[in-house]
Amino acid sequence: MPGENLSRDEARERAALLSVDGYDVSLDVRSAVGEERAGPRTFRSVTTIRFRCNEPGASSFADLVAPAVTAVTLNGKDLDPGEVFDGTRIALEDLAAENELVVDAQCAYSRTGEGLHRFVDPEDGEVYLYTQYEPADSRRVFANFEQPDLKAPFRFEVRAPEEWTVWSNGAGELADGVWRFAETKPISTYITCVVAGPYHYVTDSYSRTFPDGTTLDIPLGAMCRKGLAPYFDADDVFLVTKQGLDFFHEHFDYPYPFGKYDQAFVPEYNLGAMENPGLVTFREEYIFRGKVTQASYEARANVILHEMAHMWFGDLVTMVWWDDLWLKESFADFMGTFANVGATRFQNAWTTFANRRKAWAYRADQLPSTHPITADIRDLQDAKLNFDGITYAKGASVLKQLVAYVGQDAFLEGARRYFKRNAYGNTRLGDLLSVLEETSGRDMSAWAGKWLQTAGVNSLTPQVLLDADGRVAELAVLQEAAESHPELRPHRVAIGLYGRTAEGALKRYARVEADVDGPRTLIAELAGAEAPELVLVNDDDLTYCKIRFDDTSLATLRDHLGALTDPLARALCWSALWNLTRDALLPARDFVDLVLRFAGRESDIGVLQMLQAWAETALVHYVAPQWRETAGRLLSEGALRELRQAEPGSEHQLAWARFFASAASDGADLGLLRELLAGTATIDGLDVDQELRWAFLEPLAAHGAADESVLAAELARDDTASGKRHQVRCLAARPSAAVKAQAWAQVVESEALSNALVEATIAGFAQSSQRELLAPYAERYFEVIARVWEDRSIQIGMDVVRGLYPAYQDRPQTLEATDAWLAAHADAAPALRRLVLEARDDLARTLRGQECDAAAITG
Repeated sequence: MPGENLSRDEARERAALLSVDGYDVSLDVRSAVGEERAGPRTFRSVTTIRFRCNEPGASSFADLVAPAVTAVTLNGKDLDPGEVFDGTRIALEDLAAENELVVDAQCAYSRTGEGLHRFVDPEDGEVYLYTQYEPADSRRVFANFEQPDLKAPFRFEVRAPEEWTVWSNGAGELADGVWRFAETKPISTYITCVVAGPYHYVTDSYSRTFPDGTTLDIPLGAMCRKGLAPYFDADDVFLVTKQGLDFFHEHFDYPYPFGKYDQAFVPEYNLGAMENPGLVTFREEYIFRGKVTQASYEARANVILHEMAHMWFGDLVTMVWWDDLWLKESFADFMGTFANVGATRFQNAWTTFANRRKAWAYRADQLPSTHPITADIRDLQDAKLNFDGITYAKGASVLKQLVAYVGQDAFLEGARRYFKRNAYGNTRLGDLLSVLEETSGRDMSAWAGKWLQTAGVNSLTPQVLLDADGRVAELAVLQEAAESHPELRPHRVAIGLYGRTAEGALKRYARVEADVDGPRTLIAELAGAEAPELVLVNDDDLTYCKIRFDDTSLATLRDHLGALTDPLARALCWSALWNLTRDALLPARDFVDLVLRFAGRESDIGVLQMLQAWAETALVHYVAPQWRETAGRLLSEGALRELRQAEPGSEHQLAWARFFASAASDGADLGLLRELLAGTATIDGLDVDQELRWAFLEPLAAHGAADESVLAAELARDDTASGKRHQVRCLAARPSAAVKAQAWAQVVESEALSNALVEATIAGFAQSSQRELLAPYAERYFEVIARVWEDRSIQIGMDVVRGLYPAYQDRPQTLEATDAWLAAHADAAPALRRLVLEARDDLARTLRGQECDAAAITG
């Protein structure tokens, strides 16, 4: 990423010098259509920036990443672009107290999802555009001061092909061939947005009357590619949107400040979604072309509400610099689930959060790159990598703990004061803590010091002593921390005692809330209780910790996990067992056995799908190599058994069908998949729709049972953008040295593929069943990653470095090769080294897990 970085110190210096009064941005995207041509396809971008300088005569710079600049004018004086523009920055000398900068540039359309992305739909040839900027890619579209604390109002105008519609943050009108948009409120550059093309667009409206009699009317819109219109359930999107707007208005007491509320589902999107005020963008995979489970609809609702929460946390009030990224992302992640439970049909969303979202946090918090929630972000590359499980899921988990600590009312009142005091401004950690101290009456500095400013996850283990009568004499909670991050924290927890009823159900019969602090905390309230068969030390999931079990509790779960009646308690126990497996404290074969015996009884579909994913990970990474084939056979047999026993047409049946396909490897399993595709075999109630067909085809391709002609025929059946991505993945999955060489070359040596097809190719290339075939690429990986990181965009660099790491070469020699690369590249970009260190840590964990599992064979 040559010349594209921006350091925190540079941003701080520029913010102290400059204040921005406004932007006028004119884009001409008529060049998006027409024949392909040599070189980058570009569009004209003309930007006028009005800004003040606190020290007249000082120098600064504006940001722009563009192939060419036609003209630069500063305060009416023409500057030579060749002298002032270096490809990423425009030098600004001898600034006046009040300044006007005009930049006329040719900017490049993106094929990596960064900047103004251009997508050609293979189904009908239509062209679609959208922007994606966070953290710092608006400079690929217009000249600006690319940092979050230099907020300003924006006015956009866009010239586009006649048949297109254009959207931006503000309401737009077409006049004389130009789309002109209402001036925005003061916002940061990274949340400005333009979407343009022949999108399918649906409208609705929201209205709310406040206690003072005033009414807020918000025009609603939702859009997608025309090819997805038959599948677009805009009514459900609008339903969740309105429920969210009601919920946040009730709890935030600050009217939605950005006028309209459009939501665009766009192709080849790198993220889940982006909170651009008035024009939220989502990955189009949230429009479901086939049957999906309720977990998918819940996940979409969560994302809709997450982005909506950002309208207040992040857009109205924005962090000064990316150090405090958590100020928006942790809150939005928490609020997404909080609102899902409080406003929508997804009443069990906290179970999903405990099971799925926190798993992301636990993994991230045990990597060598773990960091405090309030991170040290030196530059933009650091910022890009900190959109991670710490900033999102751990931060949200800690906020849930904060709600338990200060109370929900004090927490929400703090949020209301925070918005009103800092509207359209920028904040740091202290600004939030000060209002929470006011509303809760607690000293927040000590809490923040332990929870927000230190890294690592604690483990909580129950210690139970029984008296002569078999009742609890003493129950304590032991707290531990890793040597690398030894901080012990205060935890507000619920402790549940469980026992079996006469009918065999495992139910809670006692619960207390307590403050756990230090290495050992005595829970006096439980003395004298009936002896528990299971102690759950973070019942109701109030805190962020790894749950451990005493011997009695673990034995109970081995025999009676399926008898736990409470869905959240069950999910917490599954999560704890998975953490034991990842930590090489429970043999992977034992976890696989638990899944085979109890997953079929799981009522929560989201938990079931998470268990299936964990079982697959256990098989691929943590099972001892000598038992891998047996484990794979047991999982495929178990999956097929559950598939045949599931209620016909149910979402559980669909989940087991997908899991069976992922586990299929022998001739009989692959033969059944072929027959289900051909229609010569059926399973009552199972609709093999187009998405499920591709799910069946990938394992067939990976095992050499579906060749290029079969995949070409399937693409002819599904000649769409989605179909093309699936076909590319399946093509790269085939077990051929020539296929792997071609896939490697397409990703590493060429820039011809778009971001979505790079992602699909990498996913197909890396097949766990092809370890020997992939072995030669381990050495090549270490030879190319520095060059890839230097030459490609950061998004593609991240995809390649993460996706092509030789994780399936799970032997000590791969660790040694990784260490050798790290030693030889001590001066490599810190973000690149971080990615390699994370991959190394995952591999080391894999080897520890395999050693634990192998010991179970001989033990």
